[in-house]
Amino acid sequence: MLVFNVVFKCKSQMRDTFLNAILSEGIDKAARSEKGNLQYDWYIPVANDTDLLLIEKYHDEEAVAEHVRQPHTARLVELKEAYVEEMVLKQYEDN
Repeated sequence: MLVFNVVFKCKSQMRDTFLNAILSEGIDKAARSEKGNLQYDWYIPVANDTDLLLIEKYHDEEAVAEHVRQPHTARLVELKEAYVEEMVLKQYEDN
């Protein structure tokens, strides 16, 4: 299993707008429905008003590759460009 912790460091006062766009466009639901997706959940850190954490889990590398090819993933990239200053990605393997 592959696990990704992705921290989106949003532009000032843009975190809620970014998250609302993701949810209203159904990007989260589309990602969760992908074959091989085990988790796709967003979290808001209590002590920080700009960060947004995404935890993703996939069965294998093939599932990750399929996720990257999806139109909703491309749309997330577009939204990220509008609302996010920096993204920090950490990848782990979990057996």
